[in-house]
Amino acid sequence: MATDGEPVELTLYEAVGGMSFFERLVDAFYRRVQADPVLISLYPEEDLVPAKHRLVTFLAQYWGGPATYLEERGHPALKMRHAPFPIGPRERDHWMAAMSAAVDELAPIEQAHQMLMDYFRQAAEHLRNDQPLRFTGSA
Repeated sequence: MATDGEPVELTLYEAVGGMSFFERLVDAFYRRVQADPVLISLYPEEDLVPAKHRLVTFLAQYWGGPATYLEERGHPALKMRHAPFPIGPRERDHWMAAMSAAVDELAPIEQAHQMLMDYFRQAAEHLRNDQPLRFTGSA
């Protein structure tokens, strides 16, 4: 509670403990990526440290933390950045299984858990690039 009796609104970043939460989440996720042949095949880099750093800074920024990702990489443009990698239902499902297990491992408070998983489900589907283009309107 704020001193004036009004509740204090926290960002998810603050509610889960800041940068250290996202570092642990990404570490837990990448342990699973390295053990999953479907996921690891999507990574051109043998050293996953740069990919881990990008995910940590992106998630921290997205959830209200410092703008490190923006400063280092510019606009996230997630669809464009993932376009070179074949992401279909199989890859999406493996990614979701790894991220879901990582979130469960860290056991954030229920509201944070729900918010994270809602976002990850939406993002995983959004990044699929095996879908045919659909044009609407007249030619």
